[in-house]
Amino acid sequence: MQALKSEDMSQLQLVEREEIDEEEDLFEAIDKLTAHGINAGDVKKLQDAGIYTCNGLMMHTKKNLTGIKGLSEAKVDKICEAAEKLVNYGYITGSDALLKRKAVVKITTGSQALDELLGGGIETLQITEAFGEFRSGKTQLAHTLCVSTQLPTSMKGGNGKVAYIDTVGTFRPDRIVPIAERFGMDPGAVLDNIIYARAYTYEHQYNLLLGLAAKMAEEPFRLLIVDSVIALFRVDFTGRGELAERQQKLAQMLSRLTKIAEEFNVAVYMTNQVIADPGGGVFISDPKKPAGGHVLAHAATVRLMFRKGKGEQRVCKVFDAPNLPESEAIFQITGGGIADAKD
Repeated sequence: MQALKSEDMSQLQLVEREEIDEEEDLFEAIDKLTAHGINAGDVKKLQDAGIYTCNGLMMHTKKNLTGIKGLSEAKVDKICEAAEKLVNYGYITGSDALLKRKAVVKITTGSQALDELLGGGIETLQITEAFGEFRSGKTQLAHTLCVSTQLPTSMKGGNGKVAYIDTVGTFRPDRIVPIAERFGMDPGAVLDNIIYARAYTYEHQYNLLLGLAAKMAEEPFRLLIVDSVIALFRVDFTGRGELAERQQKLAQMLSRLTKIAEEFNVAVYMTNQVIADPGGGVFISDPKKPAGGHVLAHAATVRLMFRKGKGEQRVCKVFDAPNLPESEAIFQITGGGIADAKD
């Protein structure tokens, strides 16, 4: 019996090892540039600027890189040349693209109906946006995902840590406890695997995203939550005169979110607020639309519209998605988080 147990353990370690090896293939650490003739001091400058992987480096323009103190145009050219040897950023075949899609992890929402609507759950490598009025279940789903992301992949989890950026002060660690218990997990361990930051200005929010690269390069993260993505932009920019600047800054932040999703194979779940649409007309029963305009609409891969149903029931509709049909699912908010609605 003991021998059997130890055999099981070695098999388990082997599986974990394989998973780790696969992970390492997803991105090349920036310090590998030193083997291609790049000065360790210059690599340190890149890390100080929040660039920790060669994949992340290739997502910056040369103009951005020369803006880093101590990096000349000649140095930047040499760094980019070395990074191109480590990372293929040219064309690949459709078959290769399909193979890359195998790296996508689908994380359960806690509700089977909602999972089916999303084609298996919240996906990594993309941004999922949930918009709706207050109490429609957006933050409740965020709290449930904080726990379900930490489940092993065999249980439709992400087997990774969670980063939570809170701009409206709605994160409740005590809410995580009953959700963890529902999934049969240790609440203390679950809370330890969530890193949390409260943002107070849009600049603070952006800086928190820059600082995440260091953490994600070192530890296996699977989910980044931004709740809510637009709130601080609506506060820090007022009136029509500042609208153009607001949209430009919002676009930069959304671009950063997209890069994080693709660089570290994490799922980005962001909540959005709604605004009254005076042009909605009399014939539309609920004339509300998501805030953020076209800039936000183009950044999100999957857009979900949440609305209240009967009692604790909530309705989720696929508003926009490249690979999902426009349909709806009903779920329920319970003490243990998001679950299937009871008839």
